[in-house]
Amino acid sequence: MSAPLSEKAFAKINLTLRVLCRRADGYHELESLVAFADVADALTLEPGSADGLDVSGPFASKSGPVDDNLVLKSLAELRRRIPGLKGGQFRLEKNLPAAAGIGGGSADAAAALRLLARANGIALDDPRLMAAAQCAGADVPVCLDPKPRIMRGIGEVLSPPLDLPPIPAVLVNPGVALVTREVFGKFKGVRAGPGLAGVPTKTGPLIDLLKQQDNDLTVAATACAPAVGEVLAALRSAPGNVLARMSGSGATCFALFGSHEEAAAAAQRLKGERATWWIQATMIGAVT
Repeated sequence: MSAPLSEKAFAKINLTLRVLCRRADGYHELESLVAFADVADALTLEPGSADGLDVSGPFASKSGPVDDNLVLKSLAELRRRIPGLKGGQFRLEKNLPAAAGIGGGSADAAAALRLLARANGIALDDPRLMAAAQCAGADVPVCLDPKPRIMRGIGEVLSPPLDLPPIPAVLVNPGVALVTREVFGKFKGVRAGPGLAGVPTKTGPLIDLLKQQDNDLTVAATACAPAVGEVLAALRSAPGNVLARMSGSGATCFALFGSHEEAAAAAQRLKGERATWWIQATMIGAVT
């Protein structure tokens, strides 16, 4: 039996999210500037063991049935493309809230594909990995190589990696799970606005660009879960914040800050006020 292999599954943050149109197949075309925060689930693979998945951690009970987990779906999708693929026993430490708009399950699936690539000597740019990622879930492709990018289509059209500056931030989830299809069910229609082009590499100009954008699903998500509005109000009242926004289809929101100290202070204050919320001071745009 080979030595265990480990990967982190970083939280995916939609810094912007535009809904461009509804397609004939019912899916929506999106445009989103995506970056990753340095908070993560942890995934381990024991190659050579019988295929399986054990889930532990603070959000294990919220992650749904093991048989439906995207980690195992990604294994099945890659095995369809690579006969004789060596699998093994996965162990997932679930530190990120589920159904939270930060791609937790998608990041787990992408981490599983990276582990399987390492265990089987497959290059990370092997097109079969991306094909498996696309079939595993809409957000899995952008999580496969967790670098800032513009994501378009339903998640399958990715820009080259972007050189974004790391920005201090606070992530907050009110403990409410949101189902993406239900949020889109409340969505009232596309909104005109500028597209993403020439994303700045300096913090000030990047913040200015972000302020010109939005997350088009915020109103719909708030209709499904009014707690989203409470989180945004709390983040916007935090001293030092320069932008507060929802990520993905919610309910996790984030605020960007001018310094580590301001982000840490805001997280500490919110933890004292909202004991049932998941609150993390973090960095967005710099993961290792």
